Order: sequence, then C-alpha cells, then structure tokens
Amino acid sequence: MDFVDEVTIHVAAGKGGDGVVAFRREKFVPRGGPNGGDGGHGASIVLEADRALSTLVEFRYASRYVGRDGGRGASNNRSGQHVEPLVIRVPVGTSVFNLETGRPIADLTYHGQTVVVAKGGRGGRGNASFASSTNQAPRHAELGEPGESASLRLDLKLLADVGVIGFPSAGKSTLIASVSNARPKIADYPFTTLVPNLGVVRVGPDESFVMADVPGLIEGAHEGAGLGHRFLRHIERTRALIHLVDCSPATGMDPADEYGIIRRELSSYSPAVAGLPEIIALNKTDIPEARERAQQALEELPLRYPEIGERGCVIRLVSTATGEGVQQLVWDAAKLLRDTPREPVAAPEGVVRIEGPEAPWTIKRGSSGEFVVQGRQPERLVAMTDLENEESLRRLHARMGRMGILKELRRRGIKDNDTVRVGEFEFDWFDEEKPDEAWAEKTGGED
Repeated sequence: MDFVDEVTIHVAAGKGGDGVVAFRREKFVPRGGPNGGDGGHGASIVLEADRALSTLVEFRYASRYVGRDGGRGASNNRSGQHVEPLVIRVPVGTSVFNLETGRPIADLTYHGQTVVVAKGGRGGRGNASFASSTNQAPRHAELGEPGESASLRLDLKLLADVGVIGFPSAGKSTLIASVSNARPKIADYPFTTLVPNLGVVRVGPDESFVMADVPGLIEGAHEGAGLGHRFLRHIERTRALIHLVDCSPATGMDPADEYGIIRRELSSYSPAVAGLPEIIALNKTDIPEARERAQQALEELPLRYPEIGERGCVIRLVSTATGEGVQQLVWDAAKLLRDTPREPVAAPEGVVRIEGPEAPWTIKRGSSGEFVVQGRQPERLVAMTDLENEESLRRLHARMGRMGILKELRRRGIKDNDTVRVGEFEFDWFDEEKPDEAWAEKTGGED
C-alpha cells in the first residue's frame, strides 16, 4: 500500500429536515389545533482515529464526503428522521486543519478519538412548536438548517517512541529490520527508503517500543533538499532518537562532520526535535577501516560537540549488518525511554469540537454597494425561514430587530430599495419601522 501523509478532503454535513404546517382534521373536532411535526437533524461529519490504519492513501481516491439530510416532519406531530453521523476513519497521529484559514481543528493522537469537522443542520420546527396562548393557530414552520461544509487538510505524523535518523545508506532500514517486525526495502544506494518504516521492538516479555526510521535526511533537508522536508515532521512526536552515523570510507566524509550536518538540520527544523534524548550509533564497524574511523569518532565527537556530554548522550559502536552491538543499542533505547516521561495524553472526551470566538454578526458594504450582513446567527435564521410565507417573514423581521441588525442598517443610512444580502439571499429594503410587517421583500433566489 502506498504511504500518503498529506491529503485534502471536502466535507459537507447534511441539511436538517423541514418542519411542516399541519392541523388536526378529525371528525367532530371543529377547531383542531396545529400538529405539524419537526424535521430531523442532518448527519454530521466525524473523523475517528483508528490504530489499524497507517496511511491516508484511501483519501486519494475518495476526497469528498457528504452527509445525508434529515427527514421532513409530518402531521400528527411526527418528527422527521434524525440521521446518524457519517464517521470517517483516519490513522492515529492525524492532524486536521481548515484549508481556507490554516487554523488547526484537532490532533487525533489516541485510538477512538473523534472530532466533528462539519456539524449537521438542525431540523426545522413544525407549526405545533409555535403554538401559544396568543397564537393558537400558527401557519408557519421553519425550514431545516443547512449543514456545515469545509475543506480540510489532513497531515499524518507517525507515532513512534524512537526515531532513527542519519544520512541515506547509513543503515537505518537494516537496523529496524533486524530488531523489529518491519520489512523495509534495503539496498546500497541513496534514497532506497522512500517512506518511513515503523516496527515494534520487543525488549522483554512485558516491554516493547515502536521504532521508526526517517528517510531522506541530507544537508539542506529542512529547506526541502532531498526527501527530508517531507519526513522530518514524522519525528516530532518521538520521545528519543538513535542517530546512526556511517563510518565506512565509501562515504568520503568524516563521521564527526556527518554527525554535525544532521544535528544542524534538526536544529534548523525544530529546536524541540533537536533537544530530544539521543543515542549515537557509529555503524558499519564490521569493516576494518570503518572500525578505525569509528574509534577516532568515539574520541573526537565529545570534543567537537560538547553538548553531547552535557546532554549525557551514549555513543555505541555497532554493525547493523552483523548484529554487533545492536542488542545493547536496543537496551539503551529502552532505558532512555524509561527515563524519559511520556507527555500526558488528554483523557478521551468523546466527540470534540474546536471553535474559535467569532462576532455574532457584522455589516459591510459589498462591491456593488449592497449591505452585506454576515454571521452564523443571521445567516442561519434566514436560511431556515420560508420566505414565501407571510407569517415567517414577520417573525424574521422581529428576530432581526431584537438582534439589533435593523437599527444598525438604519444607522448606516440604508434607504428604500437598497439591497441587503444575508448569506445566499438578497432582499430589497422597505423601511416601515413596524415590527408587525415584513422588513424586506425577497427579490432574488440563491446566488
């Protein structure tokens, strides 16, 4: 299966069902009251983290998700069907962003965590809901609320305890294959590994950890050179690093210089990543010349990079090809993890929805001079109003008045026949300043 770690999807929640206008019609009930039922709620769109998934590849083939609309109400106070949310499974470690604003919406870091990314519309109320002592026979009902829609960017950052870093062909894939259940492609040329590999490393009967290799790190990786700009983010969630240094003469590079280049890339990408606990593994010591270079590097590294001693980094000589020193490396990594407290994960909260504060409504002038009323509350109110029904228009006028919108429009100098746009609807303004009359008359349909 292809490894895909960034995709764009489009989601649209279902519209709420319309409420209905209906009255009792039983024989011998000459003044039957209203009994129009409410509409059902539309389907919300929910993302759920699933540990069984490891890639976002499925979203390459299905990128648009639409929830079902709620059922329409009926007479005899029968409500429309409430539609269950549309649940979309994503890998654990998926971050969700609003594509238009770039704002983060959620970070799904544990199995079963969910987030509502588009809320289904509320069902409109039937005329039975509007009956009162002063209005015993209402002849209006609400339309269903439109569902939310959004374009989202999904970013996958693998969840691993230990990240293995180093230059291409340093032996990262060989190491992870020798100590875990991962079976990466291995060859002796740069960029053999084109995707991160994950493997579970067993330390003992009751102890294990997850190891991931990070391909494509070369000088300039944090700026997009090689493949590092794609995969550096996968070590952001790791708790410790194994820095594999190729000591063979074939590299044409001094091992201490090689170590310094990768460290500078980490620091340039993220100081937090550069500050992770680290084990340095000088690799390929099965080659005599490489063993000599590794011995020199063992002495030279703490002198050239004093932070190695300050941070208490362990340096080991290993051969991933023959297994020399590899078991000790695993024990070192396990001890490092035991000594590194895991950051607390927020307790599962079921369905989570993250919203930023926003103004209840705003008014501005459009490009053609029209008055544009923006805001979730007024746009929702207009969308749920039956604009062909006189009673509904009177109710809309009263609600707009109580919200202060009419007063603000007058303050801004609106005149008769000026255009007012609320959401997808346009109106011609007729100001009679009487709350029992329609504040505007619909002149256009949906844009």
